[in-house]
Amino acid sequence: MFLVQIQRRNLSNTVQLASSFSRWYRDLWRPGPANEPPYDHVAQIGDPVLRQKADLVPADMVTSPEVQYLVKTMVDVMQKFNCVGLAAPQIGIPLRIMVMEFKEKLRNEYSSSEYKLNEMQTLPLIVFINPEMKVINYEKKTFAEACQSVRGFSGEVARYSEILLRGLGQDGSKKELALKGWNARIAQHEMDHLDGVIYTDLMNRQTFTCTCWQAVNEKRGRVSIFFHK
Repeated sequence: MFLVQIQRRNLSNTVQLASSFSRWYRDLWRPGPANEPPYDHVAQIGDPVLRQKADLVPADMVTSPEVQYLVKTMVDVMQKFNCVGLAAPQIGIPLRIMVMEFKEKLRNEYSSSEYKLNEMQTLPLIVFINPEMKVINYEKKTFAEACQSVRGFSGEVARYSEILLRGLGQDGSKKELALKGWNARIAQHEMDHLDGVIYTDLMNRQTFTCTCWQAVNEKRGRVSIFFHK
């Protein structure tokens, strides 16, 4: 169980958790394989956790060592897999937490015209706990999206141009953030994960594409998609 794992890391030795919260937290898990969440990989489509509506983090637990450890794990996994966003269900934990980051170095992965067309811009590391989203600009724009939980594929999805996020930061303080363009798309993608929605539910199905189809042909099918790093 996650609580036991955290205790083994000596992160909760000085914390007295309420018994009701402990029971609630334990009830999130069912008997499973030895490798239990939070994972250091990204759960893949088909995993039931990705179809759950994630639970709110109790306000008095936001700054607890358990939740802080979960956030750190999310950031580590996001950065390890070069993601621009990650939701807690993607590492097996059905709680309403999301992290986002669009590093400047990603600019090198796009042409200047793509960067401008997609309205991309640097986004420093952002943590939202129990986020809520408000649409600011209802104009929708369609671009190809990918997801580490549907590894090796992409599809075109229409998203709102501008949104406002409200929630709690990692330190428990209230925060809000207005986002537009690509960063607004990232936020909407992660908010969907918190509601058990995957981009494949929203995409134009005719645009669903294997991102390595050319390599498959060039290498006569000898191509592997790895789910670890």
